[in-house]
Amino acid sequence: MNKPLDHTHLEMARTAPQNTEIEQQLLGAILVNNEAFYRVSDFLKIEHFFVEPHRKVYDITSKLIRAGKVATPLTVKTFFGADETIADLAVVEYLGRLAANATTIINAEDYGRTLFDLALRRSLITIGEDMVNEAYDAPPETTPRTQIEGVEKRLYELAETGRFDQGFVGFGDALTAAVDMAAAAYDRAGGLSGIATGLSDLDRLMGGLQRSDLIILAGRPAMGKTSLVTNIGFAVARNFKPSPEGLAGKSADGGVVGFFSLEMSYEQLATRILAEQSGISSSHIRRGSIDESQFHDLVEAAKAMQTLPFYIDQTGGITVGQLAARARRLKRQKGLDLLIVDYLQLLSGSGKTNASRVNEITEITTGLKALAKELEVPIIALSQLSRQVEARDDKRPQLADLRESGSIEQDADVVMFVFREEYYLQSRKPAEGTQEFFEWEAKMEAVHGVAEVIIGKQRHGPTGTVKLQFEAEVTRFSNLVIDDQSASDPF
Repeated sequence: MNKPLDHTHLEMARTAPQNTEIEQQLLGAILVNNEAFYRVSDFLKIEHFFVEPHRKVYDITSKLIRAGKVATPLTVKTFFGADETIADLAVVEYLGRLAANATTIINAEDYGRTLFDLALRRSLITIGEDMVNEAYDAPPETTPRTQIEGVEKRLYELAETGRFDQGFVGFGDALTAAVDMAAAAYDRAGGLSGIATGLSDLDRLMGGLQRSDLIILAGRPAMGKTSLVTNIGFAVARNFKPSPEGLAGKSADGGVVGFFSLEMSYEQLATRILAEQSGISSSHIRRGSIDESQFHDLVEAAKAMQTLPFYIDQTGGITVGQLAARARRLKRQKGLDLLIVDYLQLLSGSGKTNASRVNEITEITTGLKALAKELEVPIIALSQLSRQVEARDDKRPQLADLRESGSIEQDADVVMFVFREEYYLQSRKPAEGTQEFFEWEAKMEAVHGVAEVIIGKQRHGPTGTVKLQFEAEVTRFSNLVIDDQSASDPF
């Protein structure tokens, strides 16, 4: 009596994606004309071959060619054992058949890419099998979320492999690329090599936001850190223009923004941006104390911003690993040009050890810098400052004021501080009518609405201070306009 077919066994009987014939044709082409090797060597590795003897042939062949020697059936054969066989044939006979049935060198790259794609499929199968096995056999301390993060990371790494544009290029090509970069900078807002922040004085000092940079923006409470980074993020999203070539993940100007709001809800963040764009106080928006005209302005501003590529994740208490997994997913699904984290001290490490907070911050900053390089986007992370600032007469921040400053300062490419002297000065108001009051009043007038962005570290450029206009009511930073009567009116 015949047993019914077991679908489980049918699944197990399936062979992994492979194409032995293409492997043979490509190896034969290389043995006949070693030039074929250079058409695939940048992306095709030993592990991309499915048949084990083919891996050995490719390994020996590549070593011979890279050593400046000729790879032929006879020279390759000497590196096999005397009694070794391939497919029940003597090695020299098998290699001779490969050469006799070789494809032309013209097809070598296409065949190589086919083998690469098949290897990717096999890797996908391996990841899937590992995921299932880990889900069955996971130890108690491993959470499902940890496993998901691990799988996402492996999938992202797999998706990013196999770029075919590596290796040596001629100097003429390098010059062309340099000119193209200069042309792109010329076309960008402000003529920048990086992404424009919308604040021209800051852009001039930094050259824009450079990809793969970890930028730390720090300040004491009420200085306007979140307002500044929100303004920058919105300006980048507002100026977004897709690449004219239609390349995924490429922007001609501006960019797609991911914003991890670990402290504020997305409604609070949206309210800040609405206040900035409509010119209506955020406190009035929250209380609903606006008239019909203002409400109309609010609706119009909201409509204009509706389709901006600005994505907010308001999940609090996440680890740096979870943040990285979500950023990778955003880049794959929507694209990503700028990532903002508000703020660094609200992230947590892996939690695998009872490490001190300093060590945990080190893990977080190292992880953010690695993520910036992996995704090739600038990451702006907000950070707190220690209270020692308050003990000084000059309360302008310094690098040493960063909380857990060692790792933050070390891993960051750029460290910026926000400082508003007006905030400190207004709390030291002397009695009215005194000489001290008139001096205080003059100082207040000079610093009213003025914020300083102090660049304390910049790996690829100068340090310095940029003054900006800050409108607290609408949480808006803008370029500082200096009223210079003599400059505008010589009479």
